[in-house]
Formats: sequence, structure tokens, C-alpha cells
Amino acid sequence: MIWLATGLGLVLVIEGLVLALAPSRIEEMLATIAALSRDQRRMLGLVAVAAGVGLVALVRAFGG
Repeated sequence: MIWLATGLGLVLVIEGLVLALAPSRIEEMLATIAALSRDQRRMLGLVAVAAGVGLVALVRAFGG
């Protein structure tokens, strides 16, 4: 359970830093995402999930 809280905390830190340091870039990215079709957004989400699962698997396999 500690790893879940740690992961969520890291997500909040990264998201907060992006919002604090580059708010105009976030607006541009949101506009770009809004311009995508529903299927393209779905595929983008699935790719992000797969990348996250792959990263977690790599960390668990090689990180300890």
C-alpha cells in the first residue's frame, strides 16, 4: 500500500511542477488533445497505460 501512496504522490508532484512551471504549455497540450478524435484519444490513453505498466514492470524487475 505504501508503494501506491508513493506513486500517487509522485504523480501529484510532477503534475504540480508542470502546472507551476509551464502553464501556457499545458493549455497548448490540452488544445492539441481536444483536437484529436475520440478514437485517437482512446489510443493515446491505452499507449500511456501500456507505457506505465511497462515502466513499473522494468522497475520491479531491475530496481529491486
